Amino acid sequence: MSNAEIVDLLELTARLMELHERDAFKTRAFQSAAFNLDKTTADLSQLPVDELVKLPGVGKSVAQKIHEISQTGRLSDLDALLAETPAGVLDMFRIKGLGVKKVRTLWRELGIDTLDALRQAGEEGRIATIKGFGASTQEKILDALTFLQEQQGKLRMDRADELAQRLREQLLPHFERVDVSGQVRRRVQEVDTVQLLVQTTDPLSAMLTLRGMPELLIDERESSPFVWRGRFAGYDVPVELRFNAPDQMDRQLFIQSAAESHLKQPGSAGVALLQAAYTGNDASETAIYERAGLPYVVPEMREDDFAFRWSTQHHHTNLVTWDDLRGTLHNHSTWSDGKESVASMAAYTRELGLSYFGIADHSKTATYAHGLSVEQVMAQHTEIDQLNAGFGDDFRIFKGIESDILGDGSLDYDDEILARFDYVVASVHQTLNMSIEKATTRLLRAIENPYTTILGHPTGRLLLAREGYPIDHRAIIDACAEHNVVIEINASPYRLDIDWRWIDYAMQQGVMLSINPDAHSLAGLLDMHYGVDIARKGGLTAEMTFNALPLEKMQAYLQQRRSNLVK
Repeated sequence: MSNAEIVDLLELTARLMELHERDAFKTRAFQSAAFNLDKTTADLSQLPVDELVKLPGVGKSVAQKIHEISQTGRLSDLDALLAETPAGVLDMFRIKGLGVKKVRTLWRELGIDTLDALRQAGEEGRIATIKGFGASTQEKILDALTFLQEQQGKLRMDRADELAQRLREQLLPHFERVDVSGQVRRRVQEVDTVQLLVQTTDPLSAMLTLRGMPELLIDERESSPFVWRGRFAGYDVPVELRFNAPDQMDRQLFIQSAAESHLKQPGSAGVALLQAAYTGNDASETAIYERAGLPYVVPEMREDDFAFRWSTQHHHTNLVTWDDLRGTLHNHSTWSDGKESVASMAAYTRELGLSYFGIADHSKTATYAHGLSVEQVMAQHTEIDQLNAGFGDDFRIFKGIESDILGDGSLDYDDEILARFDYVVASVHQTLNMSIEKATTRLLRAIENPYTTILGHPTGRLLLAREGYPIDHRAIIDACAEHNVVIEINASPYRLDIDWRWIDYAMQQGVMLSINPDAHSLAGLLDMHYGVDIARKGGLTAEMTFNALPLEKMQAYLQQRRSNLVK
């Protein structure tokens, strides 16, 4: 099992122990272990008990529990707790703002043990009458329930991509050609159907083959002789496998990978894209666009007519690619809540062929993430200077910080400290329940701060988990243009924030965007692939991508900003 899976089981055990009011000392032991092990780079599944107890926060009892998980994939203590806990009570932990104590109160005092019962209690006003809740909490619970309901049966881009590739690998031994299509190929950030095309001249035999694969769970009512529909074991999202003859694969790959509104677009030839796809012998995607009299559009942008409007000013070859990236600027290390040292993160960045690494650990207000005190900032800068002394002219570590935007829009270091950084990523992490007026005003003040270089994850959203706070995107982008502030495309598949629909407006206003991984581990650096996907979807060109600047230009840019501040 992976470290993340083990930590998740420890966290759930601790949460349920607290819910059922088990021994407080043992509960804290699980909480402490989960908190500390979330940062470890050791392979927990491979360590014996006598090595596990040497890790921070791990006592002998918890070490034995970790060993049990590693050996069996389960934890008997957790199984016993789960048996006592209604499934609906577990679901309540997904509600934003509901901690263990509130869940226990709702369960014990109101007898609520399903999300439906929770919604009914909220709609009847019963939650507001409970001590410690009130009308405001009740309203937030109802809003969170609505959000969760809208997200059911969806996967984030990364998990959908993982499932699609897993399906393709399992199908390829049985079929000559299998293509990932639909929303996954279009790089939709929240996927509600994972679709693949399967080449076959015998759909009946193909269907029998799929029925023989135990992890494929067919939905008999939704399937047909030419389309298998169902689910893959362990995933809640619908799966669709479409059978096509060899001479139809290219044609259908195009059709199935474009949104309906995109296919309806008429071209100068007087026919819509869909009609052009079904006519002519050449079924290649470029030929289809040519027959319609329309410019070629990359799969990521095949949503609606935006791509054609974009094409009046740009060419698809101008879109940013992974190869255009020259560095990475929003990353965390063990100085705050990351899992690797600055040296390790920088070394891996070099292995990826990039020429600069920007560290942006959390600032002092972010105590939950071990934010850096002023003294720690000074110590980290000394370490970076020492590391930079060992590099040649082809690589550099930049000194950054992810400074918390406080409630009034100020940053959480004074100007003397902010001036010591090469750049500052300004982000909101706390007090996220804001009106659009409050959130916009808060961000505007941060943007006006002369030390803000990059505005981090502008809406604070977590895809499929937390709706972002509302902001006036135009006002924010216009302010970034006025104050020469870069906007982040947070490449973490959990965020993908700023939303791709605002990228083109930012470019029109002359605002550069930075594809930042927000990496907390070596693997996290690779999340920039998702950032590139979503950037291309929004039409971002390499020219307007901040971290596509080569090292010498990035150095000159940051030095010029600092010089201007001194003046």
